[in-house]
Amino acid sequence: MDGGLINPGRQEAERTAGARIEPGRSYGFFTDTTLCIGCKACEVACKEWNGLPADGDMRLSGHSYDNTGALGAETWRHVGFVERLDDRPGEMKPFQSNWIMFSDVCKHCDPAPCLEACPTGALFRTEFDTVVVQQDICNGCAYCVPACPFGVVEISKADGKAHKCTLCHDRMKGGMEPACAKACPTDSIQFGALEDLIPRAHERVEQLQEMGQDRAYLYGAPGTPGATHGIEKLNAFFLLTERPEVHGLPSEPVRPAPRAQPSLIAGLGTLAGLAAAALVFGLGGRR
Repeated sequence: MDGGLINPGRQEAERTAGARIEPGRSYGFFTDTTLCIGCKACEVACKEWNGLPADGDMRLSGHSYDNTGALGAETWRHVGFVERLDDRPGEMKPFQSNWIMFSDVCKHCDPAPCLEACPTGALFRTEFDTVVVQQDICNGCAYCVPACPFGVVEISKADGKAHKCTLCHDRMKGGMEPACAKACPTDSIQFGALEDLIPRAHERVEQLQEMGQDRAYLYGAPGTPGATHGIEKLNAFFLLTERPEVHGLPSEPVRPAPRAQPSLIAGLGTLAGLAAAALVFGLGGRR
């Protein structure tokens, strides 16, 4: 073994994604929504590799052609189907459609609010700068659930533990590309080191704008929407052409941790004031 990797030689990820996986570097996903065709190959690959059960009875919800609904304890990749009802085919450019496909996933935030909220150390940052839950340590307290500004983490009804995407930590340790990115037929999901993905993503935005898609922008890369209020970057970031809310993403996600200390101090101050008042009233009553 070399640096924690099972396969120190020529890696599969180098052949499939052009990325060599090495401990100590930051890895993630660049998801380009303009290339997503809604095939859900990423969902299937994720479930198959991680042994996740199918979602319900697979009936359509009536709200969309998407039967999965949302990310959850048993769905770590979710392809959303968003129909733009304000546009009509006769009013749109020939190369566009009324449908926007969006493959969502855990953002592996840096810093990670879920990790900061975990009292047991079940959530940890890996040697690849990704965030993983250790179910054997998780006590099911669910503190991580409200801490996540993206609503990713969920407590499983099966075992009462928190579950979410691991960015295929086990595959990465073997030098393999994550299952969802490898299965994507259009390269909408691109895996690699962030130092390579971020410049590539900026180039893609420029390319789209030159082609006339002036609404293209990055969400979650450093200095862009999605990396706000204490969140420096999302290791899984996106190229969008619509407002974040269209895809169920917050326009300005907030990291709760910086607010915890002032709230704790204010709470302790209130408690001290109540104790002092009780003492004064108690002494007055005795007199």
